[in-house]
Amino acid sequence: MHQENKSRLGMLAGIGAGALWGLVFLAPALLPAFQPLELSVGRYLAYGLIAAMLVAPSWRRLLRTLSWREWRGLIWLSLTGNIAYYVLLASAVQMGGVAMTSMVIGMLPLVVTLVGSRDRHAVPLRRLLPSLLLSIAGLLCISWQSLASPRHASLPGLLCALAALLSWTVYAVGNSRWLGQLRSVSAHEWNLLTGVVTGGAAVLLAIPVALAAPAAHGATAWLQFAAVVTGVALLCSVVGNGLWNHASRVLPLTLMGQMIVFEFLFALLYGYLWEQRWPTLAEAAATMLLLAGVLACAAAHRPPTCAARVSGIS
Repeated sequence: MHQENKSRLGMLAGIGAGALWGLVFLAPALLPAFQPLELSVGRYLAYGLIAAMLVAPSWRRLLRTLSWREWRGLIWLSLTGNIAYYVLLASAVQMGGVAMTSMVIGMLPLVVTLVGSRDRHAVPLRRLLPSLLLSIAGLLCISWQSLASPRHASLPGLLCALAALLSWTVYAVGNSRWLGQLRSVSAHEWNLLTGVVTGGAAVLLAIPVALAAPAAHGATAWLQFAAVVTGVALLCSVVGNGLWNHASRVLPLTLMGQMIVFEFLFALLYGYLWEQRWPTLAEAAATMLLLAGVLACAAAHRPPTCAARVSGIS
């Protein structure tokens, strides 16, 4: 019963992370004058500053606790899950269009679940097959509308989207396994340390961005930019990543792969509210299928009941 309650709380944390991560897609709509790369650098600079302030009271203890191996892991996770992922994603959208990029990135739940199925003590892949098939059907539905009026995707754009998919898969798998190994560092502290390292990388990235694109924005635009990127950093990176890390610590990787679906679903919901419209038939069908896929995956991870265990023994 205790483990079941932990799993429920983990799933709620994963849903909460998806709800907050979905807000990321509103930032470009709120700041149309700024490039995606500028938004990414601004977000991670703010993330690094907020994380540094929050982790400051524990900094000396964490320095004594963590070895160079853990710091290397943090650097790798910061690059793959934050900096590299968003740079590749923005490049894919610019070169290949939103439709193609969404299709490729939409495969994240399937890829992470398939990778996680190879872990020791993981749920057998045959038990995950119904949830995988439902997720594939949902992705096909949402892609149908996008491909109805396709933009021809360039090969560089497709390669960037595939690289972004690989980058975040590496992050999701690596982060989940690191959290399973750590004992002296909480999931919240690990998230803050990731923020500090990501902020340092964003500082290095900000220099060439400022030199390459010295855009002439007014004072009002910069104030709006600061407010949006700070809000995104606090809600999506600090709180959202913290919820995701908590979920990663108590849920198996195969189930965490399906929880990524909620970012996509909440992003759709916020998009409908922003555009002030109802979902199309294909979008509604995709939403129902993706939700059914997550529920089927959760059911596959549910421990057997006492009656089932007794009947199995007999």
